[in-house]
Amino acid sequence: MAVRLCGFLLLAVLVSGLHASRPAVNQELSNLFNELWRLDVNRMKPGIDYTISVQGRAGYVNQGSHVVLDHASLPLFSNVNENKLRNITTFSLFMKLLDNYERSTGITERVTPEELTEINLFLDAVLETQVMKRAHQYLVSKGKSSSDSRQFKNQLNLIWFHLYHRQRNTGPDSCGFEHVFVGETKSGTEVIGFHNWVQFFLQEKNSHLDYKGYQGYTARDQDLPDQDDHVLKLQFSWHGVVKPVGSAFIGTSPEFEMAIFTVVFLMNTERSTTVLVNIDQCQMELVVVRKGRCLGTAYPNLLSSNSRHVSQHAH
Repeated sequence: MAVRLCGFLLLAVLVSGLHASRPAVNQELSNLFNELWRLDVNRMKPGIDYTISVQGRAGYVNQGSHVVLDHASLPLFSNVNENKLRNITTFSLFMKLLDNYERSTGITERVTPEELTEINLFLDAVLETQVMKRAHQYLVSKGKSSSDSRQFKNQLNLIWFHLYHRQRNTGPDSCGFEHVFVGETKSGTEVIGFHNWVQFFLQEKNSHLDYKGYQGYTARDQDLPDQDDHVLKLQFSWHGVVKPVGSAFIGTSPEFEMAIFTVVFLMNTERSTTVLVNIDQCQMELVVVRKGRCLGTAYPNLLSSNSRHVSQHAH
């Protein structure tokens, strides 16, 4: 009897330890981000505004490899309504920023007066959206941002556009916006950052990027991606350099992505933060890494889609 009891207690401790190691869903941020999701009127609709073809599952590739099997003979984006993109102010101004940066780290960035104007116009447009207004309201309520919109704009500018050193012994060669939304290469052998679907589409369209296939989400591959998913894990090559695993929101507006990552950035002080949230039908980790007072990187890590995490929890 004593042996059985000890065995039962040991099992209970092990099970409780396993559950303790799992991060809990941040319900407050989940509620906020779902509100921002509903407010994101500029989000493009799958099957209407764009069409993707996920095709085959990509294989394992070492970082720095230039050789990879292609499990996707077709582009990821088979169609995007570019007219609609260019007629939505935030998307239009966002796309003007994508050619302002040196692709390779180690090369000092030079910001021209014209580029500063483009940044200002983009931030002004983002601040006019209901998505960023609600994020700002939340951050003010938490004492993380000033209620003054000009000071909040300066805060966003510091987080996303302030230049810093990513590679030593060079001038300022990177910023949060470039890393997350544009992408960079390191030593000509590694793609770093590059977590934005619009940049992915444009680079693919111009034959600079080759989609290699999706990456699995679960160990048992029960949760396969489809053309309606708003977050994907991807493998691709960019200017001949392979990104073994990348992830990005699909169809979302730049203001939505900036808003959620800004909130995570400002609500935490650790160098690296991972927040577990449920947004729409997806459960994901939002990963944010700081570079001092600026953003180092930020990306979603999809854990389940199509509300699978809800059905699993119900069982």
